[in-house]
Amino acid sequence: MGEQKKQIGIMGGTFDPIHAGHLLAAEQAREQAALDEVWFMPTHIPPHKQWAGLTPASHRLRMVELAVADHPAFRASDLELRRSGPSYTFDTMRNLVSVHQDCRFSFIIGGDMVKILPQWHRIDDLLKMVRFIGLSRPGIKLEEKVYRDFVTFVEMPAWDISSTLIREKAARGRSIRYLVPPAVECYIKEHGLYELVE
Repeated sequence: MGEQKKQIGIMGGTFDPIHAGHLLAAEQAREQAALDEVWFMPTHIPPHKQWAGLTPASHRLRMVELAVADHPAFRASDLELRRSGPSYTFDTMRNLVSVHQDCRFSFIIGGDMVKILPQWHRIDDLLKMVRFIGLSRPGIKLEEKVYRDFVTFVEMPAWDISSTLIREKAARGRSIRYLVPPAVECYIKEHGLYELVE
């Protein structure tokens, strides 16, 4: 009987900035889906978000590193940032599976993303390599049956928080305390991120 593989959850995103909602989602997925670790992976150029105003990768990665530093099961990964071109989940997972053969990977996505899984780049090949963990928010019913056999749903508390909200607040000089970890708040202020340019 072979040695049991380490269960790793991958959480991708622009993380511009990473916030308390990301961390809460990762912790719920870790606990409910019995993950050993969650790796936070900032995307280089997200295929579905061609946004010219993306904060430089070095800042986004550093904020993730600061945010996860106090959690023994969380870590930051720069894998996607080291690649050029759009960040496709298939390419990322193919790389991870070949390098970390002692791990079984799960990709953590929002419940709303489950509906568009059929449109993901090389989804059928992807499903052979990875399982998906869908964050199910209270009151949102997912009727889609496509790929439900490949998605493990975890309950996610309703928390209306977004990176866009945080950027807007920071730009207006409003408080972002408790929306992001203290170290991330300090980093944003120290580097003048999201300030309005006159």
